[in-house]
Amino acid sequence: MSETNDVNDAIKHFPRLRARTLRFGCGAPRSAQTVGDGSRALFLRSDGPEDLVTALWLSWFDESGEHHETKLADPRELLGATADSEDVPAEEKARRERAREGGTGIVGYSADDDGNRIVFTINGRLFLTDIDWNDETGAPEPHTRELAGEWLDEDPAMYTPVLNPRIAPDGEHVLYTTGSYLMLVDIGGELGDRITAVYGVSVEDEDGNPAENTWKIGLAEFVAGEEMDRYDGFWWAPDSQHVLFESFDTADEPTWYISDPADPEKRADGRRYPRALTRNADVYLTVITLAFDENDRYAGITGNADVDWDREAYEYVAAVHWRRGHDPLVLVQNRRQTRDQVLEVAVAADGAALGATRVLEEHANDQWIDLIHGTPVYTPDGRLVCPLNDMAADTNRLTVDGRPFTPAGWNVRAVLDVTDDDVLAVVQRAPEIATEVPRAWAGSDADSDAESLFGGHDARSFDVVSIDYNGTITPVTTDPGQWTASRGERGIVVSGRDMRSARAQMRHILGEQSATISSTAAEPGFTPNVTFTRLGEHQLYTAIIAPSPSSPYAHSDKLPVLMKPYGGPGFQQVVASQSFYWEGQWWADQGFLVVTADGRGTTGRGPAWDRAIFENMKGVTLADQIEAVSALPEAVSRLNADGRRPGVPMPDLDKVCMIGWSYGGFLSALAVLDAPDVFKAACAGAPPTDWTLYDTHYTERYLGLDPDVYRRNGIVQDAPGLVRPLMLIHGFADDNVTIAHSLRLSQAMMAAGRPHTFLPLTGITHMTNDETVAENLLTLQRDFLRDALA
Repeated sequence: MSETNDVNDAIKHFPRLRARTLRFGCGAPRSAQTVGDGSRALFLRSDGPEDLVTALWLSWFDESGEHHETKLADPRELLGATADSEDVPAEEKARRERAREGGTGIVGYSADDDGNRIVFTINGRLFLTDIDWNDETGAPEPHTRELAGEWLDEDPAMYTPVLNPRIAPDGEHVLYTTGSYLMLVDIGGELGDRITAVYGVSVEDEDGNPAENTWKIGLAEFVAGEEMDRYDGFWWAPDSQHVLFESFDTADEPTWYISDPADPEKRADGRRYPRALTRNADVYLTVITLAFDENDRYAGITGNADVDWDREAYEYVAAVHWRRGHDPLVLVQNRRQTRDQVLEVAVAADGAALGATRVLEEHANDQWIDLIHGTPVYTPDGRLVCPLNDMAADTNRLTVDGRPFTPAGWNVRAVLDVTDDDVLAVVQRAPEIATEVPRAWAGSDADSDAESLFGGHDARSFDVVSIDYNGTITPVTTDPGQWTASRGERGIVVSGRDMRSARAQMRHILGEQSATISSTAAEPGFTPNVTFTRLGEHQLYTAIIAPSPSSPYAHSDKLPVLMKPYGGPGFQQVVASQSFYWEGQWWADQGFLVVTADGRGTTGRGPAWDRAIFENMKGVTLADQIEAVSALPEAVSRLNADGRRPGVPMPDLDKVCMIGWSYGGFLSALAVLDAPDVFKAACAGAPPTDWTLYDTHYTERYLGLDPDVYRRNGIVQDAPGLVRPLMLIHGFADDNVTIAHSLRLSQAMMAAGRPHTFLPLTGITHMTNDETVAENLLTLQRDFLRDALA
């Protein structure tokens, strides 16, 4: 078969292959965590390109420097055939939906400080892997067994579900939550495993019978997982003698119901949802001191105190970090997210009552304060590292004891590790401010042709760097891409994607030694034909995807334009990673010039850019997409004039359409409703059409608390203005952007006599991993747009 046929065949089969491979993630290593001194690292990987069942692995170097990969635990060996027919508790399904986790098997793990004991769940059962090391060969000898299985079987109503197990730093005990109780597991020994309920929030009525329990313990509330990226609800102390945990009451939150209309006998699933402009869950923190007997078995609680802070003024618990040698840090935010406090909770502090707090720092911003993963955090020697939205320098920076130390123009996205000498961080450079680059990057950023193909070290690249407390930056990653890392004292694992490779990459580095962790992930079979550029007055970072050289549309003089944005706050789509453009390439080979432009409000370009959409998401984000369309012909002409690449077809501005999902779906519907002179058709997937139906933490961050602002930013009221073809797509099982959004818009258009197409998806959540649905969604949208533009 010729290369041309190979590419065309790959494009044809792309939708199904992407679904079967979980977006080409099956068989790729992920979720790496260095353990010990960093010469070892745990990671997850399934056995093949279409294998969803993920196993636990260890990457390690022997004394001679040779690298090895050892499988520690395989769900199929532990459960047999049942590993392929996953059955997990509803609460775990909800956590995975919040984390956008589509895999099965072992999807998360918890390791002790030495990295020789790891706990995880499979199908709701609790397992422990012990690693012994052979003295003669130096190789690991893993032993995995079910932990406390007989207790779970004897009284499942009491001891299950097993949620979020975390092993103590000393490896002797495990904590998990059932949602109603915090459970402590004594591990093995001569006395065997034992489970004890150490704290609970069960509720009884006045007659002593079980009543509706709106309380949860040891879990993160909905907005913490969905919007703060905080998935834990309890935390071990580094000394393994204390525990800090969350409990929350959802009684004041509205109850929403998710139903399956295709199965009328199935009862609707009711749950509490923190709808914007209504009440949040009431969140508490408690710290306890645990006692253990001479056999290191749990013997009771010797200290118990609620954490004391101004919960009315600061109702969000945004982050918790507990470092060895220090008391825990808690970051709390007010409802509008314009003020926060960094609290130290007294646990081991001399003279302070257990649970008492002192305010270490306070921060404020007129619009909102960004959360930076990994902060606040102590250095080992006790200095406090915090994030700062530095509006004067237009940079998201870090401070140490209140002093900004990361340079202007280097926007910090996440903190990965903190030592007394430096911070390991993910950054995005603003070249307009940080004009100079480290020597390691100088060559790549100077080549404009390479930059247009592979991206540059700017908002498109999530770079891992070391930053010392004088502001000196030392790159860890070299090529632009979407990177992260886990670092130990001697070793580091770097993982991510870039524009040069189709596969996710993971490298384990130990001094001068370096090894690539193997991958069996599938590849789409084509390389996206992407050109990066900047568009319009706001110099929008933009990716233009043209048809493949083998496509029948490759030599077209002019093509319809398909705008494919996310376009909203908190996320980007113009990123130096091939995976962001595979679907766009499929669309390009259907006969479109595909354009993705990141407008104001998308991340990576500093706090002023982020905040341009404050209280006006609707107007600003649509204006930037219109700006991109208007600037497109000149940009394409300029790209073609340099003659260094095959020509890009000119855009046909009489045939411009838009597709998108989530905020991109909102923007797509908005485009044909409010700018029909520019956009001639749209497909809107899971669009939030009425912002009062979305959650508090996300929506109120950008729109505040004034109901009039919500009315101005919604699109249901725009329904009578529809004059262009619009397809709405929504899953009935979506518990993030509920189908009520699309139904209300559809109802309003129907009432106004405006024809439109509605595609409801039974059993589909905010993620669409079903193979048949994935393929048909693309082909139905393609055919709809072709007909609309004909």
